[in-house]
Amino acid sequence: MAMTEQISVEEYAAKARVFLDANAEKKEARKKFVWGEGSDNVSMFEERSKEAEEEMLRRAKAWQALRFDNGFAWITGPTEYGGAGLTVAHERAYNQVEREYKTAPLGAFQIGLGMVAPTILAHASQNARDLYLRKMWRADIVGCQLFSEPGAGSDLASVQAKAEKDGDEWVITGQKVWTSGAQFSDIGEIICRTDPGLPKHKGLTGFIVNMRAPGVEIRPLRQMTGGASFNEVFFNEVRVPDDHRLGDVNNGWNVALTTLMNERASIGSADSGENTMYTRLLEMIRHYELDTDPIVREMLADLYINTKVAGYTSQRATDKMRAGQMPGPEMSIGKMALVNNQKKMNDLVAHVLGAKLVVDTGEWGTYAWSQLLLGAPGMRIAGGSDEVMRNIVGERVLGLPKDVGIDSKSAFRDIKVGTQKD
Repeated sequence: MAMTEQISVEEYAAKARVFLDANAEKKEARKKFVWGEGSDNVSMFEERSKEAEEEMLRRAKAWQALRFDNGFAWITGPTEYGGAGLTVAHERAYNQVEREYKTAPLGAFQIGLGMVAPTILAHASQNARDLYLRKMWRADIVGCQLFSEPGAGSDLASVQAKAEKDGDEWVITGQKVWTSGAQFSDIGEIICRTDPGLPKHKGLTGFIVNMRAPGVEIRPLRQMTGGASFNEVFFNEVRVPDDHRLGDVNNGWNVALTTLMNERASIGSADSGENTMYTRLLEMIRHYELDTDPIVREMLADLYINTKVAGYTSQRATDKMRAGQMPGPEMSIGKMALVNNQKKMNDLVAHVLGAKLVVDTGEWGTYAWSQLLLGAPGMRIAGGSDEVMRNIVGERVLGLPKDVGIDSKSAFRDIKVGTQKD
């Protein structure tokens, strides 16, 4: 339900509180964290059974639909597609109020709403925008991102999944990998090779593909954490209408950049430090009587300072994006900062726990950290590898020359994939 007139932030917050009082339970005062009490789970990726995942998704969809119908879902979105047409300040006010209540987690929609929907808004046909944006924001459908391939992960411009024109449709054949949420997604944003006779960055086109269409096969991928949060997806002559194309033919690289900048904004805007994880670290250090150890104190202070600075930097960039400006290459800095700070945290945990981190003694708060450490390396790849992020910052922010060895002129069919750096 779109807001038909602008209201003050204070009025909007008051309206939000009435809505939440009627539809959610108020949180109890947060109890002080006590080492050894409650769950010691610190996994980066929550592993769920199929039944638990379905129940999580059901609750999330119901809550998002209720928020949307009352004007509290796409708060800054255009009214013509179901948004409330309000400001970033209104969005912040609502989020601040909602944090006081117990609500269903909405992480299942992060990729669809944070990455795919902005790309549809920016590049899709009018028909596709009308067809999908309202449904996505109401959680009637869920979206995923289909970029990486076995031979084109960080080097996205080397994708080989092909789309061939057949009348008013495109026929897609190929494989994608590391697709989060594919198992419960209804649509996906896919980048395909449409002209191998052009240089690798030039012959790409983006599409919206039906994940339930004939010829789509989704297979889970087992991670070293033991879970299977990601998937590989195969496309065997999957048909897509031309009005589901994103942008112009062979202009898919610019479409992909829109998505990637939003992805890095999402990844780079993680919590800045004053949270239960930092508290857990501090209490672990106190439990092992290392709070006066100068090396541990220096490692902890370094982690805290860097996460706070990264948080402020990401907030500035996110505010620009929410104000209607396209996210820029600076978002790569936030993504790099996040993974570097995760490494600092992992190094601190390993320093404190030693062998208890890799051998399960049954002691509370020790071996459980291994799930976080095993999941963390994936973030060095997600949204673009560290090497790609450094190149982006070097070239587009600092103005350094491009990395040597990148062939941006030869036809893609003449390039041996996997021999270049990108």
